[in-house]
Amino acid sequence: MIFDKTDKKLLELLQTDSKQTNKELSNKLGLSVTAVYERIKKLEKEGFIEGYTALINKQKIKRNFVAFCHVKLLQHSQEYVFSFEKEVNNLDEVLECYHLSGDYDYLLKVIVTDMEAFREFMVRKLTKINHIGSTHSMFVINEVKQTNVIRFS
Repeated sequence: MIFDKTDKKLLELLQTDSKQTNKELSNKLGLSVTAVYERIKKLEKEGFIEGYTALINKQKIKRNFVAFCHVKLLQHSQEYVFSFEKEVNNLDEVLECYHLSGDYDYLLKVIVTDMEAFREFMVRKLTKINHIGSTHSMFVINEVKQTNVIRFS
């Protein structure tokens, strides 16, 4: 598959607003509606586009307490890694989880209603996962930048 500058621009436009019609996209790209449709289908088929989602306003749903948690496992065995990753995937409060190099093994992005809910999450859910040696949490004071848009320029 050829991945050209038009595909990149199309991906940027879709990331900004995936509800744009093919007609709107065709006007912005200078392509026919059919060409836009075919490019989108090609990008989906080839795995460049993994899916579409709605961005939710955290304050409207009263889940605007965001924390980042570093997690250190007791040891780095395959069993501990797989076990932790399986269990953390079942925690609804965890939006993102990254396996890291450095002092900690994982970084979690957690979203809850408030500090009390975060404490409940830590005590009743996260620290109940086997093989955790320690955690270190930081709380978001202000969200300066948050985006899912990948630019190609």
